[in-house]
Parts: sequence; C-alpha cells; structure tokens
Amino acid sequence: MVQNARSRTVLAMYSAADDIQCHRVRLVLAAKGVAYDLIQVDTAKPPQDLIDLNPYGSLPTLVDRDLTLYDTSVICEYLDERYPHPPLMPIDPLSRARLRLAAVRIERDWLPEVEHIRAGGRPADTARKHLREHLLTALPLFKAAKFFLNPEMSLADCLVAPVVWRLPSLGVDLGREGKPIMDYGERLFHSQGYARSLTADEKALRAL
Repeated sequence: MVQNARSRTVLAMYSAADDIQCHRVRLVLAAKGVAYDLIQVDTAKPPQDLIDLNPYGSLPTLVDRDLTLYDTSVICEYLDERYPHPPLMPIDPLSRARLRLAAVRIERDWLPEVEHIRAGGRPADTARKHLREHLLTALPLFKAAKFFLNPEMSLADCLVAPVVWRLPSLGVDLGREGKPIMDYGERLFHSQGYARSLTADEKALRAL
C-alpha cells in the first residue's frame, strides 16, 4: 500500500507494473500526496474483481468507494478536482485547453510509437525514429516554460514525464538537440513525488 500522511482517504488503483498510462495516474496521486492501495495486475491474467468493476478490464482503473473510473484522462481530472491541492491545471480556460490538447496529441502520436517499439521486430526501428521526431518537434513546448507549457507542474507533465523516463530503455537518443527535453525530465525525476510514483519495474528502467 502506498500511503502519505497528508491524506487518510484510501483509494484503490489497479495498475500494470510498467505502463505509461498507469504511471501517469500514479504520478498524479504522488503529486497530490494521496494514500492509496496499489494493486498490481498481470495484464495477461486480469483478476476477476477488476473485470467485475471495469467492463473493459483495462488499466489503469481507480476505485473510490462506490465510484469506479477507467479512462486515464477522466481519472486524472477527477483526482485533480477531488484533491485540489496542489492544483495540477491552470485556472484560465485557454491554458487548460492547450494542455488538454497537448495530452491528446501525445496519446495519439507518441504512445502508439512506444507500443510499436516494445513490440519489437523491424517496425520498432521505424517507431524509434518517429518517436524521436515527435519529441524534437515538441521542443518549443519544453522551452516555453519551466514545465510542459506551464510555469507549474500540471496534468500534462504527468503524461510527458513517464515517456521521457522510458526513452533510454526504448533505445531513443535525442542527442544534443534534445538536451532541453532531458533537462526537463531531470527536474522532475529527482523530486520525492516522482520517486513515489515508480514501481520496482519502472525504477529498474534507469537509475535515479
């Protein structure tokens, strides 16, 4: 069980041991300092209680009393509203919309390439090239503020940072051109909240 003295409310989160979307939710929980039961799931053999709770049997799945949530974006925004401090979205609608749109682009453009790389085979080399191109194209977004498109940590960072964390294990080298992205990652990786968000499998992907 992952706990923090700042919160006595215990949630349950069904999570894979190494998955970007699951890591995304765990990073939100860590940033909020929320106590929760972490239930690691073997994706090849999902437990019956997960299937009973979630008609898709998908991960991550969050349970808060009688409420079950299983869309990652919905989970993250729910947690940000349920536990408002610290806020992980800006106040103004324009900035919020920009961050939401950036998250959509990442889910549609970056994450499929990660899956192709992990699947291996000849398509993996092409996927590495495409993921590197996507990241370098986004360089202005990393340079625009201390965090991703925002002066403070936001829900967008909770998606971006897990991708950047996995780049060495994926065999993606951004080179000197990508230094602002790696510097961005280092600012997050050395925080206590980030360390709390990692499973043992994810810690093994690279040294803190």
